[in-house]
Amino acid sequence: MQLIEKYFPALTDIQKKQFSLLEPLYREWNSKVNVISRKDIENLYLKHVLHSLAIAKYPGFRDGLEVIDVGTGGGFPGIPLAIMFPESRFILVDSVGKKIKVVQAIVDELELKNATAVHARIEDIKNQADFIVSRAVTELHKFIRWVKKNIRNGDGDLMRGILYLKGGDFSEELKIPYKSRIINIPDFFDEPFFESKKIAHIIFMR
Repeated sequence: MQLIEKYFPALTDIQKKQFSLLEPLYREWNSKVNVISRKDIENLYLKHVLHSLAIAKYPGFRDGLEVIDVGTGGGFPGIPLAIMFPESRFILVDSVGKKIKVVQAIVDELELKNATAVHARIEDIKNQADFIVSRAVTELHKFIRWVKKNIRNGDGDLMRGILYLKGGDFSEELKIPYKSRIINIPDFFDEPFFESKKIAHIIFMR
């Protein structure tokens, strides 16, 4: 929690409580269903929670926006973002049923009224959203093909599209017919873990 409060000092009491509950909840559920590696569970707030919250530093979400987290796995980045943006709506999608069971249980325990877990392949999801978020579930060009139908038409300064958390050099993957930006996560967070971590913002202005 100290790590989260270091970068987000203006959290409400409810948000602090919800973030503080993440570790005991994930430890409990991970002992039943392995959604996070045993090594990573010791660094939950660094490698999963704070990494997810890089999106909250850029660009963040206005009240009322809808966001789909594709391939949410254990609930990242969707759950931390749903805590951070209680006035936005999140759909957390994964094709692995046991993972979605854990995600929904944690959403319920946290009383996150703005988040819903859905067991499905993204190809079968018809909902449209302002943003799609994900943590590098596949090559970017393939991911865009999967989700472009789920992104609402862009307008004005909102710059709807995809916010994709990924590490290393993926300049080749950005040779796509869409406007894009690369945001270096070390611009926000000092920890060495983020040295090569980035956000790719694929902007849909149709």
